[in-house]
Amino acid sequence: MEQSHNPATETFALQYVNYHCTDRVASITLNRPEKRNALNYQMVTELKHAFDTAENDDECKVVILKASGQAFCAGADLEYLQQLKNNSYAENLEDSSHLMQLFYQIYTLKKVVIAQVSGPAIASGCGLATVCDFTYTVPSARFGYTEVKIGFLPAIVKVFLLRKIGEARAKELLLTGDLISAEKAKTFGLVNEVVPEEELDQTVRDLAKRLCVQNSGQAMEVTKEMIARVQELPLRDALEYAAERNALARATDDCHQGIQAFLDKQSMTW
Repeated sequence: MEQSHNPATETFALQYVNYHCTDRVASITLNRPEKRNALNYQMVTELKHAFDTAENDDECKVVILKASGQAFCAGADLEYLQQLKNNSYAENLEDSSHLMQLFYQIYTLKKVVIAQVSGPAIASGCGLATVCDFTYTVPSARFGYTEVKIGFLPAIVKVFLLRKIGEARAKELLLTGDLISAEKAKTFGLVNEVVPEEELDQTVRDLAKRLCVQNSGQAMEVTKEMIARVQELPLRDALEYAAERNALARATDDCHQGIQAFLDKQSMTW
């Protein structure tokens, strides 16, 4: 029988985000549907806490980021944007850094993160999907970074978007500010799969369970860490770093168990 627990609510009151973990898969749900799950300072704070909880939750191996209501995330809350006009530079820098920390946290999280996008993902909402390891969505969803249309900058997300889809396609999205279809987002490499709406939840859950059962959590963690780091290094340094990680991996219990199961022609269940 699947076991479910909710450690996030034990120490931190969540108003806009839900967290629970069932059968080694944690679900973090944006729960502000009346505002199309738009981000404000409190919601970013709660997301940071939820992802921190997932990373430190021994029962969690894979994380699914999803949303309640019709939209995945419509970007920054309009009332919140109005307040920012009166902020000092120092206040705006602190606020911007707050969002940057969330994106970096998800991108470097020790657990695999799957975005389950069942509606529009716009501006910083699209940024949330961008920094996840996988993104699954429905045909009706729309994606885009609309910041330039209001005189704002897609500043933080572009760092991750350039890594994910390259300069030419990033420029098309960031400089036009246009929304694109789910299928086009897939051709751009922004989305992994587009599936019928009624199949989305089960498809994502099946992927999460497959990752839990078939793959070593330690190996996925280090592989994700290496993908992020090698892009920052010169070629020779990246190769030396990779050789070092390769050598270290050979001494781990996970590697020993996995190799032995392979040699014994047995399926390894992690």
